[in-house]
Amino acid sequence: MKDIEEQQALILWDIDRTLLYVGDIDRQVYRETFAEVVGRPAERLPARGTGVTMPLAIRSLLLDNGVPKQAVPDLLPRMVELLPKRLASHTDDLRSQGVLMPGAEAALQAVHEHENWVATAVTGNLKPNALLKLAAFKLDAYLDTEIGGYASDDDRRPALVGVAQKRAQAKHGTAFTRTNTVIIGDSLEDVRTGLEGGAAVIGVPSGKTSARDLKEAAADVVLQNLEDVRQLLDAITSLTV
Repeated sequence: MKDIEEQQALILWDIDRTLLYVGDIDRQVYRETFAEVVGRPAERLPARGTGVTMPLAIRSLLLDNGVPKQAVPDLLPRMVELLPKRLASHTDDLRSQGVLMPGAEAALQAVHEHENWVATAVTGNLKPNALLKLAAFKLDAYLDTEIGGYASDDDRRPALVGVAQKRAQAKHGTAFTRTNTVIIGDSLEDVRTGLEGGAAVIGVPSGKTSARDLKEAAADVVLQNLEDVRQLLDAITSLTV
């Protein structure tokens, strides 16, 4: 009988621009949250497609719009608390304006159905925001979201790999390390998350980062998209044997 621990692998999915794209909805939510907490409109918004965690994006949002540094420790947690509520008010917009990335659902389903792979999310989203986005596209059925790593857990993305690994180990009894953990994402931040956090990286240039840049950042494998499911499954297998 084969050792189950040797067979199992943890697959960590990024969300934004890897699985789905919600357009300007996140930016609108930042606008609304900033205005409600600070009391005036934001003139500058976080950069698109960077992959940084929401708490760090909020910190930059505050500082870039002239909020005194000493006021940030008070305002930031208030914005973090409000942000999911504002996104929830845009649930219909997520469904009508958001789009699935090419091949995302079939890829998720194939990984989910592999008997020895555990699939979850590691994302710069706060957990409530991540769940809202996944549910809007019915993608949550393919992920064990309870063992994921979210910006609610830590504002440093590489730390989220360890968060997910510990949660997965507690549930499945398998030690998940760099040798049996794979992160799939579209940004340089996803690559850094894997390299520093302890996971192999599959890069997909479905966001603002090119395939060349993902390769130069040291992604282990770069796929053009998620549409070739067999290619994805083979890549995961090659990184976890």
